[in-house]
Amino acid sequence: MDSVKPVRKIIHVDMDAFYASVEQRDNPDLRGLPLAVGGSAARGVVAAASYEARVFGVHSAMPSVTAKRKCPDLIFVPPRFDVYKSVSQQIREVFAQYTPLIEPLSLDEAYLDVTENLKGMEIATEIALEIRARIKQVTGLNASAGISYNKFLAKMASDLNKPNGQAVITPKNGPGFVEALPVNKFHGVGPATAERMRKYGIETGLDLKSKSLQFLQEHFGKSGLYFYGIARGIDERRVRQDRIRKSVGAEDTFIEDIDDLDLATLELRPLAEKVWHTCEAQGISGKTVTVKIKYSDFTQATRSRTTAFPLTNVAEIIDTASALLATTYPFKRSVRLLGVTLSSLSNEQDANGAEQPQLDLNL
Repeated sequence: MDSVKPVRKIIHVDMDAFYASVEQRDNPDLRGLPLAVGGSAARGVVAAASYEARVFGVHSAMPSVTAKRKCPDLIFVPPRFDVYKSVSQQIREVFAQYTPLIEPLSLDEAYLDVTENLKGMEIATEIALEIRARIKQVTGLNASAGISYNKFLAKMASDLNKPNGQAVITPKNGPGFVEALPVNKFHGVGPATAERMRKYGIETGLDLKSKSLQFLQEHFGKSGLYFYGIARGIDERRVRQDRIRKSVGAEDTFIEDIDDLDLATLELRPLAEKVWHTCEAQGISGKTVTVKIKYSDFTQATRSRTTAFPLTNVAEIIDTASALLATTYPFKRSVRLLGVTLSSLSNEQDANGAEQPQLDLNL
């Protein structure tokens, strides 16, 4: 009996500037111009930016006023989530021609396990090429792809040759690739975690690899085992079909700590808008709003409120989050980070007030 574990073949497909590309596809007058989906010149937050806008430093989750300052010619377009969802379904149908093992991360990206695939193809890079060509044929949009033997490295690879490209990280090259990578480039390592790692002298994958499992678990909790593995190019997570999120959240660490309640309340708006953009895109809403406050001494507090029915618009999230934040004022110390999370999620068709069982969700 052969006990050798087969090498998995994982593809991460990521659409290029998805929302903005759909808008440029459907309106030829916008092609080649710096474009932001969402927000407006005076308020709001950017949901997506075209590559022409990214040249100026505009990116998703950026306050619209900052984006406009960076790119005075920036054109703001309201999002059309019904269209994005329709196009996303077309893309999912392309994936399904190759494998049933599809794990969507959002409307515009997904993991595919093609170790055993419906086409009987041996080479994953060829499958990725076919999928990208088929997406282009069906939707008129470009996709990038990363191919590797696990999810972490496939995700990393999909960023290497963007836009409209693909890259492969082999089992032979994986550990060396990770060693040379700055930790702030790791998928799953956000700004706050990267900052904590730097305090322990962890700047690169090689630095991370030098730390023991005990050290990483002691300082990073349940994520310690994951960090220990990826530092060695190991990620045993399987591609999980139709994964549904447990919560939708956004947070921001400020350049300067905040003491004023009004200023802190203003910072909640872009976070709430980012959360609501994600909910609209996925056709979900939620009943529980949670505000996270991290103080200058790294202690933190949370406040939550659950409504009888799922929230129906971003203003309700902003109002609820603002009221929750006000209960913590005066702040015991300056605020260095704020976060807004929506949980107790349900599909949008359930948001009409009908009593529904809570979903068993897993992030």
